[in-house]
Amino acid sequence: MQRFAEQGGTVVELPDGLTITAEIGERDTEVLTPAALDLIVTLQRELGARRLELLEARQRRRQALADGGTLDFLPETAHIRADDSWKVAEPAPGLVDRRVEITGPTDRKMTVNALNSCAKCWLADQEDANTPQWSSVVGGQLNLLDAINRTIDFTIEETGKRYELKPDDELATIIMRPRGWHMSEKHILVDGEQTSGSLVDFALYVATAGLRQIEKGLGPYFYLPKMESHLEARLWNDAFVLAQDALGIPRGTIRATVLIETIPAAFEMEEILYELREHSAGLNAGRWDYLFSVVKNFRTRGAEFLLPDRNQITMTVPFMRAYTELLVSTCHQRGAHAIGGMAAFIPSKDAEANEQAYAKVSADKAREAGDGFDGSWVAHPGMVATCKEAFTAVLGDRPNQIDRKREDVRVTAADLLSVDKTPGTVTEAGLRNNVSVGIQYLQAWLGGLGAVAIFGLMEDAATAEISRSQVWQWLHNGVVLADTGEKVTRELVDRIVEEEVAKLPGGAAAFDEARTTFQEVAVADEYIDFLTTAAYERMD
Repeated sequence: MQRFAEQGGTVVELPDGLTITAEIGERDTEVLTPAALDLIVTLQRELGARRLELLEARQRRRQALADGGTLDFLPETAHIRADDSWKVAEPAPGLVDRRVEITGPTDRKMTVNALNSCAKCWLADQEDANTPQWSSVVGGQLNLLDAINRTIDFTIEETGKRYELKPDDELATIIMRPRGWHMSEKHILVDGEQTSGSLVDFALYVATAGLRQIEKGLGPYFYLPKMESHLEARLWNDAFVLAQDALGIPRGTIRATVLIETIPAAFEMEEILYELREHSAGLNAGRWDYLFSVVKNFRTRGAEFLLPDRNQITMTVPFMRAYTELLVSTCHQRGAHAIGGMAAFIPSKDAEANEQAYAKVSADKAREAGDGFDGSWVAHPGMVATCKEAFTAVLGDRPNQIDRKREDVRVTAADLLSVDKTPGTVTEAGLRNNVSVGIQYLQAWLGGLGAVAIFGLMEDAATAEISRSQVWQWLHNGVVLADTGEKVTRELVDRIVEEEVAKLPGGAAAFDEARTTFQEVAVADEYIDFLTTAAYERMD
């Protein structure tokens, strides 16, 4: 081992080939342990090249779709879909009853509030609700470790408000979400190359907080984002096997729920479960990332794949309905949990707005429970009871409804691709909302916040992605706004950007970097796959 000493005196043992370019904080060594860093090196050397190959495969498929191709269920894996004998592992401790899960970033306040929220599980988000600033990458891991060690209690000096954890048996089960395969970690190099953000987040967690979870009778549990194929799931499974062997953990201890939030992955749900079967904890139906994926993959295909204002697209439109029905049926046929989408509403002081929002959330969760989902997400502790009530009305005392096979479901490739059957229009109000939400979110993200309350909703990277992607799609397909009759042009978008930024606190100057970044990813001739990868280059 060589030694790495930061200016402040913090010393980190570095395995051969690993370099850390960021400033190391006083407590960072609690997660930058020798075991965690050794694991990063192992995972990066064993899996890094395959990760890059799979990212290139995404690009080839995207180009094929742009050239007029389509998506379908894979003929080469038909035998997996036809084999009724295989099932995923039985639910792990703490993951049997998941009727309500709360999502949110891993800052200290949210960590305590989420764990205390009476939700069954907490998606501790190191991805869409976080930013890849070094302080967030390591700081979030420290907060999770502190939570499991019960050393996270704190008081806000300005208000005197005390935050402390309930007893362990009353806390939500932690499920950590690492970054997607597309994100790199530029502050940790292995053999001179940037590492995978996914593998860094996973290794730091499983080798520290994850081991403590095992000691408490649970396990290192993960939500896996942004995957586009079963081969990407196989890569994750190989990472799990390598980590378990390296750390002396029995195989199958790690469990993962996969977010089916890309349209290519919707055609490979059974194969994804199959690849992860001894480590699988089910699938989740996203919303905004799924819509973002539809736009990204079919952005050049004209009216057939044009989407209306995002707030007009519900989970009951035909192509979204097909996707969620197929997900429930697929999961339950294989003994896996099916987890529904997020209620992003944030309670406010407006009683009338609250009443309307609670009614919508209650109806949405009742629909999910009625369709066979085993649980669903909320973004705020104030919504936990509403979600739990809707699912308990269907589940009663049962922890889940995996035994409901949904054998009535028959979903075809055409059903999943029936975007042109989506009702709704493109309006100036929708365009303005996308512009404002996108810029406001990027402003927060560049400043280190990954989850932001905007217009009464909790917004994260997924909503920013669909916002800017819709602007790009409408612009490059010459859409005419239904309410004004005006064609979406670069000049119109630029004017609306200026007008919307002028409404924000601090005026245009305060949002200069966020506005520039938004315009780069929303109106450029070439579509940029992820705004977060572009914005990451602007971060130190």
